[in-house]
Amino acid sequence: MSDIKFRDELVPADEALNIVLSGAGPVGSENLDLMDAACRVLAEDLNSRRTQPPFDASAMDGYAVRAEDLEQIPITLKLIGEAAAGHPFSGIVSSGEAARIFTGAIVPDGADTIIIQENTEAGEGEVTILTGAPEGKFIRRAGMDFAEGDQLLKTGDVLDAPRLSLAASMNYPQVKVYRKPIVALMTTGDELVMPGGDLKPGHIIASNVFGLQALVQENGGKTIDLGIVPDTIEALQSAIRKAIAEKADIIVTTGGASVGDHDLVKPAFEREGFKFAFHKIAMRPGKPLLFAKRDGDDHVCRLVGLAGNPVSSLVAGPVFLRPLIRTLAGFPPDMIEPISASLAMALPANDERMEFMRAMAEVDANGAISVTPFSKQDSSMLANLAKANCLMIRPINALAASAGDPCQIVPLRRFL
Repeated sequence: MSDIKFRDELVPADEALNIVLSGAGPVGSENLDLMDAACRVLAEDLNSRRTQPPFDASAMDGYAVRAEDLEQIPITLKLIGEAAAGHPFSGIVSSGEAARIFTGAIVPDGADTIIIQENTEAGEGEVTILTGAPEGKFIRRAGMDFAEGDQLLKTGDVLDAPRLSLAASMNYPQVKVYRKPIVALMTTGDELVMPGGDLKPGHIIASNVFGLQALVQENGGKTIDLGIVPDTIEALQSAIRKAIAEKADIIVTTGGASVGDHDLVKPAFEREGFKFAFHKIAMRPGKPLLFAKRDGDDHVCRLVGLAGNPVSSLVAGPVFLRPLIRTLAGFPPDMIEPISASLAMALPANDERMEFMRAMAEVDANGAISVTPFSKQDSSMLANLAKANCLMIRPINALAASAGDPCQIVPLRRFL
């Protein structure tokens, strides 16, 4: 932050995001048992510790035979044994012989073809082959999937279901993954009470923290709840020190992000060594937004100060907080950036503030995404936000748009 000067002006939202992400990267790594590593990001390349399959294996239930015995069909072969998964047949299949075999079993020495059981007729100590097959049919050759030493997973891969299963098949009981960023949530405001509390005149239910906690956890972070902090410099400083002591990578505040006499977040954080980059952005909703950073001896802590308005905070959260969390958690950039879509309706020209419109995105049969912004965009409408599955971005001073024009969206939930 030493090379960034505080900007006491409306900072464009895209510039603000670049500042938030500047210098951000994975916050560290840890070794986890595979069972605990789902959806985490690999912090190292993984080379296979084994070959898969480790042997020639049968792909079907049937009989292991020699292809040269199948020149004339039907033919009756002597049944000399059985091979099952985990229970190989130790003999050798010679001319005129066959071994009963099951899926996954080692193909016996001497055999080079599998005849599926539907194409046979079993007898006492023998089997009649009714339909032939070429050499190698229904045999999975050793190393067909991968070989020992192959690099199959790399740093930055997200351990989804197939990759996690692959790591197990590569014989890794543990993997090194990037650590989850620790996000401390601080709610400010003497007017706030928790849901279910005694509402007195002037009180407001604190709802932001629940949505922000979900956002943090959905995007690879873990939370510390600092609770509702009274509107005093001393109380705010105490909460900040607690977050720093617990090695929070990000402190998120809601409320107190403006510049009024009762907005104490900025001075409290400045007293605790945070250096500010900006405190307001050219964005609708969510104009009040603080960003600062504290460079400690062994730990960096960032502040993202959101507006107290629930809609403003829960729109700014996906736009600024989510990319920051995912960057610190090691997720690749293609999982952080907005995605392209097209408008399903005409829109008027925009003004000097970038607008993030609550909207519904739909995918057609060809995979194209079309977006319909809601007609009502008032920042007080939280139920409206809960219905939306994306935010549609209107750039600063955007010209009037027509249906079919390209646009960018920030997904709020899965719709693809």
